[in-house]
Amino acid sequence: MPGFYEFFAGGGMAREGLGPHWRCLFANDVDAGKSAAYRANWGDGELKTADVAALRSTDLPDVRANLAWASFPCQDLSLAGVGAGLKGARSGTFFSFWSLIEQLIEEDRAPDLIVLENVRGALTSRGGADFAALCARLDAGGYAFGALIMDAALFLPQSRPRVFVVGVRRGLDIAPQLAAPGATLWHPPAVRNAYAALPLALRRAWIWWTMPSPATHAATLSDLIEDDAAVAWQAESETLGLLALMNEKNRRKIEAAKTAGRRVVGCVYRRTRSDPAGGRRQRAEARFDGLAGCLRTPAGGSSRQVILVIEGERVRSRLISARETARLMGLPDAYHLPSNYNAAYHLTGDGVVVPVVRHLARHLLEPILARQAAAAA
Repeated sequence: MPGFYEFFAGGGMAREGLGPHWRCLFANDVDAGKSAAYRANWGDGELKTADVAALRSTDLPDVRANLAWASFPCQDLSLAGVGAGLKGARSGTFFSFWSLIEQLIEEDRAPDLIVLENVRGALTSRGGADFAALCARLDAGGYAFGALIMDAALFLPQSRPRVFVVGVRRGLDIAPQLAAPGATLWHPPAVRNAYAALPLALRRAWIWWTMPSPATHAATLSDLIEDDAAVAWQAESETLGLLALMNEKNRRKIEAAKTAGRRVVGCVYRRTRSDPAGGRRQRAEARFDGLAGCLRTPAGGSSRQVILVIEGERVRSRLISARETARLMGLPDAYHLPSNYNAAYHLTGDGVVVPVVRHLARHLLEPILARQAAAAA
């Protein structure tokens, strides 16, 4: 059974995705609330609540892990953020994590695989300099690597593309079917452009990881929402206020849903947009394509996603429920969420999508490790 470390663990969603055939050796998160959720679901055995900068290799078990997973903070890399990149206080914690990996390398305990997960902005942050810095650390640490973009929409009704940089310790034999000669469907233009911008030495260390496409999923947002009686609906005045924030394009979406002849479920985000006069104003933007928008952490009212249900002329709205956010991340209903709404939303909005992790593990990580085990037998 392969063993793994889960850094920036949150509620243990990478652990959920890896599944029962993997053994957690160590987990870490600095947030007390997320740590409480982790322990509620996984127990107290492997988790250490602490700043990753305070960790030393002696805090980790004295064995080589097969995998180190790090979903490090995205706020400074996000296209919606302030653009501080890896120099920012939050996303810059990557370097503290990497310092720990360097200690393991020095002790001949380097993990066989490293997965770095983040937003797409990690590829372009500071003109690509941050992505080059990540790749340079992997290369100097003795890892070949490559990046993929995987969207939750391939697995669940949520639009949530994320970058996964997968590093493999040099010397491990990689099956030919896992490495393509060039870009595949997992390498859209953002990845190809990021690769092309790397120095030649780093491009030589690059692997075009490839996997089969997932089976098409049939679930839509409508399938995942809770029963009407289990949720709290907004007052009609609030719904009307939301509709009043829509521009003509979005109002046409509402009118089309009213005439659909069926119950239509969509979602709405409030966003700040430029107006014709050159100012900025809040707008409400709706989608009815069967997908939820990307879940975010609820730092403000605009980041909380609203569910819209339309049945003929009847239009109702409400905040997306905590359980619905968990379902959109692929968590089972048995998963214990914090009782506080914002805490639950923060936990899920900051997490990694469970079936995305499972697909990556099944089709890339596990075959690499199985080939290594077979060679050592």
